[in-house]
Amino acid sequence: MPMAAMGAAPMEPLDLLLIPLGVAIGAFGTLVGAGGGFVLTPALLLLFPDRSPQTISAMSLLVVTANAASGSAGFAFQKRIDYRSGAWFAAAALPGAILGAIVVGYVPRRTFDAIFAAVLVVIGLWLATRRMGGAIQPPIRGRGVLHRELRDRYGIRYIYAFQLWKGVAISAGIGFMSSLLGIGGGVIHVPVMATVLHFPVHIATATSQLVLALTAGEASIVHAVSGTLSFDRTLTQALLLALGAIPGAQIGARYAAKLRGGTILKALAVALVLVGARLALKAARG
Repeated sequence: MPMAAMGAAPMEPLDLLLIPLGVAIGAFGTLVGAGGGFVLTPALLLLFPDRSPQTISAMSLLVVTANAASGSAGFAFQKRIDYRSGAWFAAAALPGAILGAIVVGYVPRRTFDAIFAAVLVVIGLWLATRRMGGAIQPPIRGRGVLHRELRDRYGIRYIYAFQLWKGVAISAGIGFMSSLLGIGGGVIHVPVMATVLHFPVHIATATSQLVLALTAGEASIVHAVSGTLSFDRTLTQALLLALGAIPGAQIGARYAAKLRGGTILKALAVALVLVGARLALKAARG
């Protein structure tokens, strides 16, 4: 049934500009494994100053879901997804994703802007000042340690290990915060996996996309059921962004295979600080 028949507002010509915006956000978001929500959410906050945090978060999560699903397909082809670890992280994050999608409806817009800006700047500065180390060397008989070995399509072998309980605990908190802010969690998950859990950056980036697709998809369902995104211009705009993000994610996944891990993290850190500073300025001005 056409959207117009379902009461949808007509699409305006300028809305078509959201497609190339989605391509750019999808490409960069997948390149750094963050899903693009950390760029898209502040962009939406600036483009639509009159919309509620709940609506902005719902739009962003819908696009993040499409972006992450497309990016996951690209990384699956490269054989860089750690499915076992990703399944654990997604399972831990899912309850928080539901709660975050509900709580965001009670957060004032200016408070939302300030919280989002602070989160981005803190993570960006922390990531920029961290030194990348190699994989951890846990005791062979250590309890709760998960050993992993992967070989990607290009013949590169990755050997690493991490404390599973730590990854699960962190993922639970990330699930809530990412759903609340509409960023999908990759912008937090990738640096945590690379610096705290000591995943190889390329594996962290790819695995994060799988977790993103699952958690953002679940949060999007919550928003759909609650009616935050109905058949109106808001949904149309979110779908146009998603339409651009899908091919953009394939571009990002392709270029991610060619960059060094440190370069990916530095690009993510710079983007976080710049976007966070811009949003903080807006929140301060009211």
